[in-house]
Amino acid sequence: MTPLSRQQIAARAARDVPDGSFVNLGIGMPTLIADHMTAGKEVIYHSENGMLGMGPAPAPGEEDENLVNAGKQFVTLVRGGCYFDSAQSFMMMRGGHLDMVFLGAFQVSETGDLANWVTDDRNTLPSVGGAMDLAVGCRDIRVLMEQVTRDGKPRVLRRCTYPLTAKRAVKRIYTDLAVIDVTESGLVVREMVEGLDFDRLQELTEAPLCLHGNWSLLA
Repeated sequence: MTPLSRQQIAARAARDVPDGSFVNLGIGMPTLIADHMTAGKEVIYHSENGMLGMGPAPAPGEEDENLVNAGKQFVTLVRGGCYFDSAQSFMMMRGGHLDMVFLGAFQVSETGDLANWVTDDRNTLPSVGGAMDLAVGCRDIRVLMEQVTRDGKPRVLRRCTYPLTAKRAVKRIYTDLAVIDVTESGLVVREMVEGLDFDRLQELTEAPLCLHGNWSLLA
């Protein structure tokens, strides 16, 4: 079994973005989605620091020090893209104008509760950012994260142990091992990496899982 890399997780999430949609990419792994635009699709990426039409990372040597995403990483601007202030950006986020939002997370519960702004590590500063606004302003919230922490603890839990960003917000989870949907009847595994069996995935997940009848390999 070979877990997906961060770039591979982002590429898998990018395939689910519908043509013609307006999508926010949160700080961290979600920003990598902009590097995996599908040919023939027109997707308008939003960055909460005030950008609509965010493009992929620039080629080495072509960085513009004034053109960064919310995580202060260099990006590009697609033709027709624009800039605006934070007030307008958050009006878009809170006003239901975004079709999809991809966020990073520390934990997700079996009912889709999201915890992504603070942990119990006193050496890590809390960082709320715009996640709370995004989580309540868009109906399609998706999360990118590793299946377990660095010390092997599950991130997909029955109940989050960290302070919540939002309740019942997450609709789909993309990890380095699986794609999991949050449904009214529980967590449903849609895809798994090659070489991983369902029982092992369940061992790495605190919340109970159900394997979809038409599940496929994650690549």
